Amino acid sequence: MAQINTKDKEKYPQPMAFPVMIFWTGLFGGVFWGTMGYLAYFLHFIDIRPNVILLPLALGNWKYGWIGTIVSIIIIGIISIGVAFIYSALLKRFNGLWFGIGYGIVLFAIVFVLLHPLFPDIKPLFELKRDTFITMMCLYMLYGLFIGYSISYEYQNKKVQEKEAAT
Repeated sequence: MAQINTKDKEKYPQPMAFPVMIFWTGLFGGVFWGTMGYLAYFLHFIDIRPNVILLPLALGNWKYGWIGTIVSIIIIGIISIGVAFIYSALLKRFNGLWFGIGYGIVLFAIVFVLLHPLFPDIKPLFELKRDTFITMMCLYMLYGLFIGYSISYEYQNKKVQEKEAAT
C-alpha cells in the first residue's frame, strides 16, 4: 500500500472522533428505529406507539397527536445516545452480530419488565398480543444490532488504523 505524505493527508477529511461517532450512531439509531416503531404501529403490527414515552407526563392533549409522535421520536433518539455510550463502555471490544442482538434483547427486558410501572398504558409483558410482542422484540433486536455492530465495527477499525499508524 502506498504511503500518503503529509501534504496529501490535508486533502482528505479526518475521521470523526470515536465519542462523536457514538453520539451520532445513538441519535440516528433512536430516531430511525423509533420511526420504524411508529410505522409498525401505523400498519397495525403493534399496539404501542412511540407517544407512550410521554403519557406518564401531564403535558396536555398534544402528546396524543402528530406533534407528540415527533417529540416522542426525538426523545427516544436522545435516550438512545446514552444507550449507545453504555454499549460502548461495556461491549465495544466484542466483535460480531450476536452481542448487539443480545443487547437489544436486554433493552427489551429492561423496558417491558423493569420500567413497565412507569408506563401504565402498556399491558404487562405476557398480556401483550403475540403480534405486538414479536414485532417489538424484533425491533429491539434490530436496534441493538444497529447500535452494537456500528460501534464495534468503528472500534475495531480504529484499532487497526492505530496499529498501522504505529508501524
